[in-house]
Amino acid sequence: MDNKIKSVLRLIRRAGKTIRRADLSDGTIAKKGEDSANLVTVYDKAVQDYLEGALLRLFPEAVFMAEEQENDPAVLTAERCFVIDPIDGTANFVHGLKRSVISVAMLSRGEVAFAAVYDPYVDELFYAEAGGGAFCNGKRIKVSDRAPVDSLTVFGTTPYEKENAKRTFALAEVLFCKTRDVRRSGAAALDLAYVAAGRCDMFFEMRLLPWDVAAGLLLIREAGGIVSDADGEPIMLGGRTPVLAASPTCHEFLLTEAKHVLEDN
Repeated sequence: MDNKIKSVLRLIRRAGKTIRRADLSDGTIAKKGEDSANLVTVYDKAVQDYLEGALLRLFPEAVFMAEEQENDPAVLTAERCFVIDPIDGTANFVHGLKRSVISVAMLSRGEVAFAAVYDPYVDELFYAEAGGGAFCNGKRIKVSDRAPVDSLTVFGTTPYEKENAKRTFALAEVLFCKTRDVRRSGAAALDLAYVAAGRCDMFFEMRLLPWDVAAGLLLIREAGGIVSDADGEPIMLGGRTPVLAASPTCHEFLLTEAKHVLEDN
């Protein structure tokens, strides 16, 4: 790992202090648009502004795609593009659940070259470089080898697109009945990191945006897992996409069950 990437990891940890020290008692919460589930706080913007400024000092040529700004998908094909979710799990953050993370991915000409997901509440930093493996706080991580019947699934509900609720909960019910159990954390980047670390075995969500999934893509791939859309094809980061992520022992099972649910709903 070169010194600049080490510096990026230090910056992400430093940004996490803003989340840990946040005081949401002063009316700093707002809705984005008309959706009551889509929230933003001054802390989302503060973390994003800090990361963009600090990363530009390290990489003056960099461009950005980030949740709390207008974005042009064309930037994803730049020589160096950082994709940032400053607080993934904003609803959790607002409610004081302490299940929120910072997600940063660095793309080179459309391919994820580096990824980090940081949980500031427990000081766990998941990171990976393309071809270099995946790690958590310096220790190599890998996906599980559990069979589907023994697996634990984490899933997202796409709360900003409630028209997906029927299909989401139909698939969750199938997996609940056919596997060990299901979980819903409210932070997709953290869910994906947990699959990479073997703590959970499968993840699905009907629609995710680039900043939700870009870092998790590389973490899971470098940990030996598989990430696809609902047709089993590679994830395209340009827009909203279904995401299925799992260990090799579980991915085909997850894909098959998802296809059945989507066909029936």
